[in-house]
Amino acid sequence: MSWKVYSGLIAGMVRTGILGYGGGPSVIPLIRYEAVVRYKWVSDDEFGEILAIANALPGPIATKMAAYLGYKKQGVLGAIVSVLAHILPTSIAIIALLGSMYALRESKVVAGMVAAVRPVIFVMLGMMAYEFAKKAWSGLGKIFAILFGVIAFVLLQLLDIHPGIVVAVFLGYGVFHLDLVQRYKAKRSSDKEVS
Repeated sequence: MSWKVYSGLIAGMVRTGILGYGGGPSVIPLIRYEAVVRYKWVSDDEFGEILAIANALPGPIATKMAAYLGYKKQGVLGAIVSVLAHILPTSIAIIALLGSMYALRESKVVAGMVAAVRPVIFVMLGMMAYEFAKKAWSGLGKIFAILFGVIAFVLLQLLDIHPGIVVAVFLGYGVFHLDLVQRYKAKRSSDKEVS
């Protein structure tokens, strides 16, 4: 057993669980930082794939991502440790602070603190969206990146299709697109060799 890996999983997931104020979407940039930047458990591209799959499955996204990362590093025991490290600190804090919540629910200071945190979450999500858009722009090209962004907007916002279905459709197309690109590159290289 590698205690160093377990200590990294615990530290990373405790940080994401404690600092991830505002639910699943606000935790994603924190998990990305821990998994991609700090510990280098996965690449940025793999993180994007994990995020897409986690969005398509039911349940809390942060817990699913913690389970996946733990499983990838240390198997089933790693998944259990990672999920517990992610959810236990906040669960204990919620239980301990439940009485205080009722006493402070009318406080203007608490309302101000909550209002101050919302822009930070908005900026974090915006930065992550920008990074994914930049990767799509460079990986797919300008036309496909814009086209897929518009299609995703229409499907999610105008037609109100469930995000899991949209993610599954784009994953399916991604496999098809990758196959087309590989065939095109192979044909192009064979045409160059012939001429």
